[in-house]
Formats: sequence, C-alpha cells, structure tokens
Amino acid sequence: MNRRTTRLASAAGAVVVALLAGAIAITSQPSGVSDLTDTAPAPVPVPTAEISADTAAALDELEQLVVADAADQDSYDRDAFGQRWADIDRNGCDQRNDALAAALENITTKPGTHDCVVLTGTLHDPYTGLTIAFERGQGTSELVQIDHVVPLAWGWRQGADEWDEAQRERFANDPLNLQATDGSTNQSKSDRGPSEWMPPNADYGCAYAARFVDVLTAYQLTVNPADYSTLRAQLASCAA
Repeated sequence: MNRRTTRLASAAGAVVVALLAGAIAITSQPSGVSDLTDTAPAPVPVPTAEISADTAAALDELEQLVVADAADQDSYDRDAFGQRWADIDRNGCDQRNDALAAALENITTKPGTHDCVVLTGTLHDPYTGLTIAFERGQGTSELVQIDHVVPLAWGWRQGADEWDEAQRERFANDPLNLQATDGSTNQSKSDRGPSEWMPPNADYGCAYAARFVDVLTAYQLTVNPADYSTLRAQLASCAA
C-alpha cells in the first residue's frame, strides 16, 4: 500500500456518510474551484418509518449546531485561507492531486512525481451521475474540478472569519471538505449553501447533506436558518 492509499484510507474512515435509497455508494472521501482553473428534479420528501443509522447521526449532529444568520461577506478574501492545495498531511502530494487520486478510477501519474501528479483517470461524478474522462492539460484539466463541499465564502460567513490562518488553511484543504466533480457543476454551485444549491443528481442528496453537516460539525461552524431547514428536510427524507 503506497503512502497516498494509506492516507486516503485513513481520511475516508473519518467521514460519516449517509446510505442512500437504492444503495448509492459514496466516493472515497478525499478536501471551491480547481486551481486550474442532465439535471434531475429535486426529490419530494416522503415520510418513512425508519431512518438509516448514518442519517440519524447526521440529523443529531445538525441539531447540535448553532443556528445563526450569516455574517456580512464584504471582508471575505480567498487569500485568508492560505496556500491553495497545500500538502497538509505531508504525504508529498498537494491536496488537489490527492483529491483526484481518491475520486478517479484507472489513474495514471506523471513519472518522477512519486505518483503524485495525476495525468488521466475516470470520474464517476456523484454530483451529476455523469462519467467524465479526466486528462491533465490546457483546456482539459478544468473539466474535473475540486469542490469545497462547504464553500470557503460560506464558511467565512458562518464563523471562519474568526479563525486564524492555520485553521482556515486546514479547512480549505481538508479531504473531508473536498470532492472532485464536473467543472461546470462546480462553477454553478459557487459559494451557495444547501438552500440554494443541491447536487443535480437527486440520489446523492442524502450523502451530500450528511457530508455538509459532518464538515460543519468538525469545524464547529454555525448554520443559517435557511440552510438548516433544507439540510433537516433532506436528511429526514432519507429512508433506511
């Protein structure tokens, strides 16, 4: 097992995921827009007699969060979150390539980079349900971008503005908060929270909501009333 595999296996174990109706499998969790630089209708919540254990855990976590209005964003600055794609786990690979390696299948890497720089691979995108061929290079790298599950600007409005730079850099590069996805989908999400944006692939809604809550819990961020309501409704609709 190489060092990237060891690290990602450890990171994946820390992520609490929701089991989806239809047994949707979660992509290995690695930590927005990349430095390189079929939409389905939203599901109608259906009352269920049981809720899966992981969804119940996410609901419990959500109830422990502080609900607070978003702060003014005028002072937000991306540079306040430190180096982009820093190697926070000191495995020799930057977080963007770690995230790509975690999410893509059949990857190839650039020789002489200690298997760090991902050249090609296949992404089964959980946000869209699409299968995307990734090829590193001008005009192609941006087809697969790295999303911050909890956007940096959103986090800034909900408490990250009070952190020191070291904590903000960890947040921006934490594998728990990073997901490889279709570039245009990442761009359309921007810094919107769940009340304004959910993955086009409705089958991934439960997992996305649970992961969003996991990140908020890990960093003790607050949640605004609209996003709290959306997260709660989504998680409550998830059947066991």
